[in-house]
Amino acid sequence: MSLFLSIAVLASTPVATQRNEQPAQAEKPQMKSNFTTFDQLADSLSSHVQTGTLLFSKGDCLAVRIYTQSAYTHVAMIVIRNGQPLVYDSMNGTGVRCLPLKKYLNTQRPATIHLFQPTAPFDAAMTSQYERYLDQKLGTPYAIRHHLTGSRARGVHCAEYAIDALSACHLMKAKDAARVSPASLVTGIVNSNRYTPSITFALERPPLVAEKPRGWCHQLWVDTKNCTSSCCLKLRGWVLCQ
Repeated sequence: MSLFLSIAVLASTPVATQRNEQPAQAEKPQMKSNFTTFDQLADSLSSHVQTGTLLFSKGDCLAVRIYTQSAYTHVAMIVIRNGQPLVYDSMNGTGVRCLPLKKYLNTQRPATIHLFQPTAPFDAAMTSQYERYLDQKLGTPYAIRHHLTGSRARGVHCAEYAIDALSACHLMKAKDAARVSPASLVTGIVNSNRYTPSITFALERPPLVAEKPRGWCHQLWVDTKNCTSSCCLKLRGWVLCQ
């Protein structure tokens, strides 16, 4: 069932639009970042994001890549609260959650992240409406099968959660929110001039914990365990989108 749900992941119909405008097709080029380590990247990004910033992932999930014909596999939303960036998303196997920025980025490794900034900063009213909607959905289960029909379900997927939050603050809307994919959302926000591409950066896979071998037999065990762990993580990313 998990494999079926993953393969039946997001259709690429570009339905995310600003008000009554038709969705355009092209994406604007992204700017490469100069960060060198994960910790430096996470710390530096805290001063570059704002409420309304969107983080789009290009990860390993083959199901999303094949079904949408796009490399975009996930989207998350940032809110600045008490001076700290918090990230909201709906993740397969977890549901709707809120994490500090650094912890969220760690859950996305390995992936390429594309950061999009609002063309105009959110005002106080928009911020309140946006945050209220995001908080109301915390704990909602993840669901994806309803993406195929466009009908609403008890759960939500990541792009559906994002477009609903943007609709709640009257920035964007979609004819069929359940059928919005990360790829179609990118098309909608850029071509409606509501968002601008900002920074692109790559997150490498976390390094395996090194163990000091206690002889050739233990070395063989360590090498086998590391190899198996790497293969399992890769397959989980490909098939389960986690």
